[in-house]
Amino acid sequence: MVAITGGPLIGRERDLARIADAVGQGGAFVLLGEAGVGKSALLEAAAGRALAAGHRVLRGSGSQFEAEVSFAGLHQVLYPLFDDLPRLGPAHERALSVALGLGEGAPPGRLLVANAALLLLRQAAASRPLLVVVDDIAWVDRASAMVLGFVARRLAGSRAGLLAASRSGEAGFFEYGGLPGHELRPLADADAAALLNARFPALAPRACRRLLADARGNPLALLELPVALGDSPPSVLPQVLPLSGRLQAVFAARIRNLPAASYDQLLLAVLEGGGDVSVLDRAALAPAERVGLVRIEGRLLFRHPLIGSAVVELATGEQRRHAHQALAVLLADRPERRAWHLAEAAEGPDEEVAALLQAAAHANLLRGDGVRAITLLLRAVELSPDGIGRAGRLGEAAYLGSVVNGDLRDAPRLLEQARHADRRGESLPTAVAGTYHLLNGDGDVDSAHRLMTGAIGTLADARDKPLIEGLYTLLMVCFFGGRAELWETFHAVIDRLTPRPPELLDLLGRTFSDPARLAPPALDRLDAVVSGLEREIIPARISRVGIACAYVDRLGQCREALWRVVHHGRDGGAVTSAIEALFLLGNDAFLTGEWDELRQVVDEGLALCDRHGYRLLAWPGIYLKGMLAAARGDDGTATALADRMTRWAGPRRARAIQYYAWQVGALAALGRGDYEEAHRQASAVSPAGELAPYVPHALWTVTDLVEAAWRSGRHAAVAAHAAAVRPLAGVSPRLAMVADATAALASGDNRLFEAAVATPGAERWPFERARLQLMYGERLRRTRTGGDARVHLVAALGTFRGLDARPWLARASAELRATGRPAGPGSAELTPQQWEIAALAATGLTNKQIGERLLLSPRTVSNHLYQVFPKLGVTSRAALRDALDRNPSQMTQESPPP
Repeated sequence: MVAITGGPLIGRERDLARIADAVGQGGAFVLLGEAGVGKSALLEAAAGRALAAGHRVLRGSGSQFEAEVSFAGLHQVLYPLFDDLPRLGPAHERALSVALGLGEGAPPGRLLVANAALLLLRQAAASRPLLVVVDDIAWVDRASAMVLGFVARRLAGSRAGLLAASRSGEAGFFEYGGLPGHELRPLADADAAALLNARFPALAPRACRRLLADARGNPLALLELPVALGDSPPSVLPQVLPLSGRLQAVFAARIRNLPAASYDQLLLAVLEGGGDVSVLDRAALAPAERVGLVRIEGRLLFRHPLIGSAVVELATGEQRRHAHQALAVLLADRPERRAWHLAEAAEGPDEEVAALLQAAAHANLLRGDGVRAITLLLRAVELSPDGIGRAGRLGEAAYLGSVVNGDLRDAPRLLEQARHADRRGESLPTAVAGTYHLLNGDGDVDSAHRLMTGAIGTLADARDKPLIEGLYTLLMVCFFGGRAELWETFHAVIDRLTPRPPELLDLLGRTFSDPARLAPPALDRLDAVVSGLEREIIPARISRVGIACAYVDRLGQCREALWRVVHHGRDGGAVTSAIEALFLLGNDAFLTGEWDELRQVVDEGLALCDRHGYRLLAWPGIYLKGMLAAARGDDGTATALADRMTRWAGPRRARAIQYYAWQVGALAALGRGDYEEAHRQASAVSPAGELAPYVPHALWTVTDLVEAAWRSGRHAAVAAHAAAVRPLAGVSPRLAMVADATAALASGDNRLFEAAVATPGAERWPFERARLQLMYGERLRRTRTGGDARVHLVAALGTFRGLDARPWLARASAELRATGRPAGPGSAELTPQQWEIAALAATGLTNKQIGERLLLSPRTVSNHLYQVFPKLGVTSRAALRDALDRNPSQMTQESPPP
């Protein structure tokens, strides 16, 4: 009996269990499968398990070179038992000795040899279980195959088993009929990915996806293809993956036997790449169809992608060039494919073909396919003569690799080549790529700014694509620098562009540089661009629209498009755009109270930054983690992240990162009740009474500064900031709400605060709204208008509880208790919205008036009151106030009020 347990192979536990079941009580089992599917590895694993369990293992393997040597396979298997031959009877010993070449005599009969072999194996298994493992049994010589077939059918019930493997469909002398067997399938997708990651953990994600697609779960291909690729840059993988010697041997045998015309058509099919039968000779392909290499189902399909690779590997260079030339003619009406085939047919530099490839790359960028664009650009580089054209294309490829595809590792090599190619100076594309790499490497903002402004010089043509990309890069340099003097150069170039700046670039220059002053006149134009996002397919453009919307509170209208960018990045597309989109979604999630989503998108974005080396792009994610920690009272984490941002930003003069740190620090200080420190940090972003120029973050810190000033007794500062924010009330509902609420705190005008909480859309900003309600409720309580104070305090309490904003929840609970109403967890009867409606109804407001205040229909208010009355045990509105006072804590944590 053979027991097989345990095993290290990825994705093969069920297969190993099936083998164990078949041979565990003695018997035979045949494993079938395509070449490279892992049969040999599975045999080795089964043998290893048997050895670990204390069994004896005998091994053999078929070989084409010994297929004509009688009993060669049997000799391999029985060699370790030769010393036991004398224990057999004389006839059996003599038969085996002669058959195996160990003695002389008349040739024994096959049946006698087979019986002798069976007896020898049973004899060896008597004292210790035994397993015979034979790989490639279809290639075992005829005599050995007949003996092994005889033995296999007579081991059942013994302590000996036989495990054999063969390629599916392989003709041989071993007879499988009647024996238990199993077709070994390719690895499942998850197991294939696990195997590739375990053996080649440094592979770029895009390379992994390509290898997984071409290998189709074939373990040999998964292990050999990365080795065959060698040091190929991850940004560009060949159209046809190269095969290692082992893989070529696996797939090439049947191809070599094809007629020349059939092989030529296969080569055309592989290089064409799309299975377009209109460019192929169907009659010449018939032999390849008959042997199962291809099938035609509307288009030509290879049985396995690696067959195509083997076809190309077997071709000479001249054959490949001739095929590409033929395809360039056949595909003359398809510019990109024609350019590619002309390039593959070229034997040296060719500027005309290089220009065609560059044009095709730009067309792919417009379709949002940055990966293909880089592939085309790098091929254009190879065909470019030395000089400005070659340097520009190298720089452009480096920039696209860094900015679009996340291949920062490749950028230094490409940049060095670009500088070497252009001895007259640094081209604009090279400068753009160098700037981006400098920012994400050392983070040296000032050096990056000098590099970009020097390369742009006096250029002014708005149709110059490298110039426009350069300005987008300069814009990011200016933002992270966060200083007015940096922006002056950017705006000077925008002002001189002719005939006019691109719309999105101009809008970004307004809403992302100094939105307090430059954004209001441009908001209608921005809204028009946002309305077109549903038709936008270019990831970089979508993320740039999101960036333009961030500080003017329009990210909510970009969510669907930003998620498309994230999914595109997950599928191997624009990585940097995906990172930007994730953090933009995180910004929106913080402001709108979707804090679980915030945590998820930030973690994903930071993981991408870490994987691709984007140190600068990571800071917005770190800022959001700090803000969430501060809002939930995790003061240690918030303070540590703020200090980390400050330490990095200071020596690099990256003021935007410092603004992030100051806001996190201010919110953390507010949470722990250190209002002086909170005011110091919030004022560092922008002082009270001023929205500092070229500090867009000032629009996100208004409530922080107002709360710090109000709680530290700086009422003049509250009034000054209310006046500064008032002109921006038309920018967004959030700013309108903040402007009215701040003015109400400064003036004591209750009507302004009622207008603030009734601002259409104000419910979209729950944390900020609840903080304002808390402050206003506190003011009302201290001016002895306690009934109204309870309404706002109850609403704020429900929001903070739903968000788990612990410092503010504690503060609201204390204030509510001070009104005479405890705020403990209670019996969880009323929702926060029901509390708010009931409290308003208790003051005598009608359903219509309550609905107008809370942006609800009178019918909705009526339905809520219908549910509230029995919960509180009352039957009329007149009894609500006393019931609420008797049941101060009957409020659930379902959802915060609007």
